[in-house]
Amino acid sequence: MKAIAHIGKLIQQRRDHMRITQEQLAEMADIGIITLYKIETGQANPTLKSLQKITDVLGLEINLQVKKIQLK
Repeated sequence: MKAIAHIGKLIQQRRDHMRITQEQLAEMADIGIITLYKIETGQANPTLKSLQKITDVLGLEINLQVKKIQLK
């Protein structure tokens, strides 16, 4: 699964768990409903700012990790 699609699925699952509609989350995060829909379905390439707004509302956090690579 692509990272964007995985992020969207996590957002959707958390939103569903909190019993928040897409419309409510979009309003609380101050983003467009179409943008949220596209993020949740993996069709968007969201900005970090948009993701931060969404994760703040949902009580999630964004973490970056250094990917382990194997040297040949």
